[in-house]
Amino acid sequence: MKKERKKADIINFTKHSLNGLLVPEVEKPYICYDSQIKGLMVMVFKSGRKTFYLSKKVDGKAIKYKLGVYPDLSVENARKAAHAALTVVAHGINPQAAKRTLSKEITLGDYFDIYLKEHAKPHKKTWQYDEAQFNRCLEDWKKRKLSTVTTLDIRKKHAQIGEENGIYSANRMLALLSTIYNKAIKDGVTKTGNPVKGVQKFKEKSRDRFLQPQELKYFWEAVIQEDNTVIRDFIMITLLTGARRSNVQTMQWRHINLERGEWRIPDTKNGDPLTLPLSPQAAEILNNRKKEYQKNKAGKEKVASIKDWVFESVGKAGYLQDPKKAWKRIHIRVEIFQLIELIAEHEHWSDKKTHDAKKSVEGTLPSALVNYRKMAQDMDIDTSNVGLGDLRIHDLRRTLGSWQAATGANSFVIGKSLGHKSQAATAIYARLNLDPVRQSVNTATEAMLMAVTNPIKNKK
Repeated sequence: MKKERKKADIINFTKHSLNGLLVPEVEKPYICYDSQIKGLMVMVFKSGRKTFYLSKKVDGKAIKYKLGVYPDLSVENARKAAHAALTVVAHGINPQAAKRTLSKEITLGDYFDIYLKEHAKPHKKTWQYDEAQFNRCLEDWKKRKLSTVTTLDIRKKHAQIGEENGIYSANRMLALLSTIYNKAIKDGVTKTGNPVKGVQKFKEKSRDRFLQPQELKYFWEAVIQEDNTVIRDFIMITLLTGARRSNVQTMQWRHINLERGEWRIPDTKNGDPLTLPLSPQAAEILNNRKKEYQKNKAGKEKVASIKDWVFESVGKAGYLQDPKKAWKRIHIRVEIFQLIELIAEHEHWSDKKTHDAKKSVEGTLPSALVNYRKMAQDMDIDTSNVGLGDLRIHDLRRTLGSWQAATGANSFVIGKSLGHKSQAATAIYARLNLDPVRQSVNTATEAMLMAVTNPIKNKK
């Protein structure tokens, strides 16, 4: 029979030493203190359960703060928990009271649901982006109490996302989290302050990418060769109107007047409606789409709840979403077309052979790209300037503005045609009608078409 010890011992807590502690035969537990962390103790009960506590005085009153049960809580983690509790005590706070308060505090995930419902959805057009960003970057923090997220945690998370997903995504996460905490503080659900303060954003470069004259011909060919007419027309309208991608995606027939050559966007990013002129080329694309739309609609019963999307889709939204696969196909086509022309020039191909080579790549884009890359390499052809690089769909909007500037439009006309809003220019915008804007858009469109039909001249 084991003998009960009469007094608390001080030992170095290890797995071996805790496993060897005697179990008392009476109801009174046996107490043993750690030699490394002052106040950290383990109580051994008659049942054999061993529980870590921190014994300390707070405001002159002795407290016993439960840390956890051994071996579920290891010695190492018990010391970490004791150290954290001692830090709280050093600030004159009772860790037991703090724990009770924390148990009642809302989690980050639960408050985000409130933020989404009460703040984002009623006031932000980009609330879906907020939701996607939160789920992508902060999914693992949903169950954390608001006050437990520290500035150091956020700094590490910011660095991690920057490395894995890029600096822009990391900065957007930081901005969203800061907004969430500011709203939580305002709503009175947390009093710990905004932990995002003090975390420095990554330095971002302002993007100035747009289609260059030497790229435009190949891009135009690649888009025209796209079999999916919805994707093809969507990209062409995005290029020819300079409108935001989201506005083109949600374009509706009831907002288009083809007789006047106008498209009214009722809800823009800056909150104001916008009327854009349609160049003859853009109007022609839309006119052809409308004929197809009316043909498909004929004989079908009209459903009031279905909107007349210009770029319809079978998806849940009813309109075209992010065409990532099609955009990748266009990038591949452009590179292939550029490689074919370089090889054709090197091998003195006829125009017909070059044309047929471009037509033959459909259905085999990835393998065709590999083959033409190898052919160019075997011929020692310089391919350093081949491809569209990092061109994005949004850059098409910037492309129209750049060509307007190149063809002599002033900044106010460009701002009007792209729906830009600034306090300094608002008064001037208000005095502009669509005539100079239409002229600028048409001139820029004609210049782009000239670059498509006369690529050699534009290279000089």
